[in-house]
Amino acid sequence: MDKISFVIPCYRSELTIEGVVKEIQDTMETLQQYTYEIILVCDCSPDHVFDVIKRLSAEHDNITGINLARNFGQHAALMAGFHYITGDIVVCLDDDGQTPADEVGKLLEAVENGSDVVYAKYDHKMHSSFRNFGSHVNELMTRIMLKKPKGLYISSYFAARRFVVDNMVGYQNAYPYVIGLVLRATKHVSNVSVHHREREVGESGYTMKKLLSLWFNGFTAFSIIPLRMATVLGALFAFAGFIYGIYTIIKKFVNPAVPMGFSSMMSALVFIGGMLMLMLGLIGEYVGRMYISMNNSPQYVVREFVSAKEADHEA
Repeated sequence: MDKISFVIPCYRSELTIEGVVKEIQDTMETLQQYTYEIILVCDCSPDHVFDVIKRLSAEHDNITGINLARNFGQHAALMAGFHYITGDIVVCLDDDGQTPADEVGKLLEAVENGSDVVYAKYDHKMHSSFRNFGSHVNELMTRIMLKKPKGLYISSYFAARRFVVDNMVGYQNAYPYVIGLVLRATKHVSNVSVHHREREVGESGYTMKKLLSLWFNGFTAFSIIPLRMATVLGALFAFAGFIYGIYTIIKKFVNPAVPMGFSSMMSALVFIGGMLMLMLGLIGEYVGRMYISMNNSPQYVVREFVSAKEADHEA
């Protein structure tokens, strides 16, 4: 009998996480061929969600709670949960109730049919326009930078075989990016369609700053394409500058009365200088992340771990 490990990052979900857990419990009662556990990772949430997690862990011996020492982000919270799983298949979903836990059977069936990782695909997303825009940019970025297949839809609701997660846990650098780790571990990735719900309580924890940080993690941790693009752009600008220099010399010989343009020269200098600064900043981003990784900066720090099984063992 296979065991399912549900891993749920929790942030500002004091009013919703209990309903998500109840829905998982009700759904798994209909899937008697599986046993399951639930791992709830509080990403240093400012509300009282960890108090709810502690109560749930005390009431159910298959629920584990993890409280991180500071806010490390959704992907780091997932990695923290992955270190505590004991199941054969891992299912990750959101804490706000928008991802339908009652349709997990579709994901599990696809895994049983041969897929290593299965992502839920939403026919109509109920996120805000801001979140939909962020998802669109993330989709474009993963396709260009991480070589994601064009037809593959990526979401936060997915199921993965244990060997994929074990490979992901081996990644020790300070900037985890779950999608990149999945795509480098296996190509047997598929989609199943599920219904996406409207958010009933609260609002998304993703701000523009967090989305930008997530995108930077993706293409600097798992791709050197930005550096290659910088090289190509540098070569193109150098070539354009060489051609423009020849053009200026020829123009001066043909018509010596033509004045040398101060404005055009300054605009060219400002433009090329801006591009150089952009490229240097990009290189600096890579070097900075290498430096932080070499200093063994942690992906996450666990402040507190709660589990009814641990309590029973200590007793």
